[in-house]
Amino acid sequence: MGARRGASLVAIGNFDGVHRGHRAVIALAVERARALGLAPLVLTFHPHPHVVFGRGNPLVLTPLERKVELLLRLDPALRVVVEPFTVELAALSAERFVDEVLVAALGARVVVVGPDFRFGRGRTGDLARLAALGAARGFTAIAPPTAGDAAGPFSSTRARQAIVAGDVVAAAGVLGRPHGLTGRVARGDGRGRSLGAPTANLTDIPEVLPADGVYAGLVDQVTEDGAAARLALGVMNLGVRPTVGAGRSVEVHL
Repeated sequence: MGARRGASLVAIGNFDGVHRGHRAVIALAVERARALGLAPLVLTFHPHPHVVFGRGNPLVLTPLERKVELLLRLDPALRVVVEPFTVELAALSAERFVDEVLVAALGARVVVVGPDFRFGRGRTGDLARLAALGAARGFTAIAPPTAGDAAGPFSSTRARQAIVAGDVVAAAGVLGRPHGLTGRVARGDGRGRSLGAPTANLTDIPEVLPADGVYAGLVDQVTEDGAAARLALGVMNLGVRPTVGAGRSVEVHL
């Protein structure tokens, strides 16, 4: 955790997908920070607790780099702090987490969390506990209402469920944009090219995959420095390779 940089408003969360609900909360947080003369910060954690405690890699909508990118796009004044999630951090009491992370390191004057926020050793701290600790330490804690639509609250779980079911339209309604996949292009056997439909075979994809099927999409090329440039329109096949029958794959024809 870096050194304190003055009084701040801190929005805490995983923010996987940076969906419409997340954006509504952060917009409110930035607006309130400006009104109070505070620096708006987003505090998130990496890696996921499941990884740290050996429970496997969870399905994600956005890997860390993409999540930070999307958060920073929301407002030029926003700063994103990624706190390493470790066994030691998880072992901190609720009081020590507040004192060492929120107060000493981030200078929190307002803390914004979700209604189900938990913190401290054994996840014993909740919103009421955070508010009580804040009252003694000079900050307020708030949990804004959850944004949603006619189908229910916007949530990362709702978006993931829609993607797994292959309903990318519903997922886009939650995310506020089409779901994206990232990966490295691996050399294939060239059979698609020989049939007049060359494909880029993607590997090492960290995001949750949609149900098997054929999807239209936009294809970007990401350089080593992280910059992305639009490459082409594409057709993606996810599932058993139709030209070869050689197992599941993610391949894109530009």
